[in-house]
Formats: sequence, structure tokens, C-alpha cells
Amino acid sequence: MGLCVCSGAQLTCTFGAAPGVLVVVPARRVMTTAPAATILDYLPMSNITGFGMCSSPANPAVAAATAAALGVLTPQPCIPATASPWAPGAQGLVIGGVPALDSLSCLTCNWAGVIRVAYPGQTKAVIA
Repeated sequence: MGLCVCSGAQLTCTFGAAPGVLVVVPARRVMTTAPAATILDYLPMSNITGFGMCSSPANPAVAAATAAALGVLTPQPCIPATASPWAPGAQGLVIGGVPALDSLSCLTCNWAGVIRVAYPGQTKAVIA
């Protein structure tokens, strides 16, 4: 059983150096302490902010910088590359016909990072 995730939630990425933030546009949304998120709130830089520096060798910018540094891993600024929705989402709560985002869901970056919810943005709305 997870908590309902809302705008302002703190996110982490396995290859990121700093936490990111989830941004949810409040258009026709359910409100907790802030607009509640759905599994479709996964767009890079629109919903998912960067995570500081990326250290994933699968990221072309990191790979190029590492090659230029003769094989020494050289992190580069994180620009998330999320192409598919959060999974699995909350099965018991639907917002506008789309499953709500709960704190147990995760998101995969194209550069092999796994994005998870570190703090859902609120602590009261539990999804059963």
C-alpha cells in the first residue's frame, strides 16, 4: 500500500547525483496537499526535472565525455529520457480515467536509470 504522489514529490535516479522533483499541472486534477499525479506524468523536463549529473555509461553524453577522458567516467548534466509511463501505478485509484501514481511505482530512463519516489509530496492520502 503506497501513498498518493503529488506535485512537488522528491524523486531519485540510480544514476543521478541529486534528487529531482515531480511537476504536475493542476488542470482538472484531484488535489491532496498539491495536484495528485497519474502514471502519465512522466514527460522529461516537463514532469520530471533533472537529477544533477548523470553517471550512466548508457547516456551518450556521458559515454562521449568518458571516451574523451581516456576511459575515466565523466558525469554529464542530467536530461531525463523517460519514454514510457510510471509502472505499475495505483490499481485502486483512477484520476480522469488514468491510474493514480503511488509511491511504490517506478519509472525507467532510456539511459538505464530507475527513477523512484523518495518523498511523495504528502503523508496523509494512502492508496489501498
